[in-house]
Amino acid sequence: QVQLVESGGGLVQAGGSLRLSCAASGRTFSNYDMAWFRQAPGKEREFVASIRKIGIFTNYVDSVKGRFTISRDNAKNTVYLQMNFLKPEDTAVYYCAARLTTNYDNWGQGIQVTVAS
Repeated sequence: QVQLVESGGGLVQAGGSLRLSCAASGRTFSNYDMAWFRQAPGKEREFVASIRKIGIFTNYVDSVKGRFTISRDNAKNTVYLQMNFLKPEDTAVYYCAARLTTNYDNWGQGIQVTVAS
């Protein structure tokens, strides 16, 4: 198991930016693929972005392409989500997740991001 702790959320005006961080501990961070998910009120949790363990390959949900960037620093055991041009529909609880193989089975506690119109 790896422990994940998110930070960097908050309230921002539409068009603004936030950077989420997720600090990992407990296992070798560089062995894990990492991802961000989000859950808006009344909706199911959805995938936002992922980055492979080496950090070369990334993937994004269409709604955030060109606005969000996922990155990782294996020396700091941290994954980031840079969110630019935020929209009210980006409002959600954002979760950091990690996987060794197929499924994301390590989760952070979540952090609130609120985008005001």
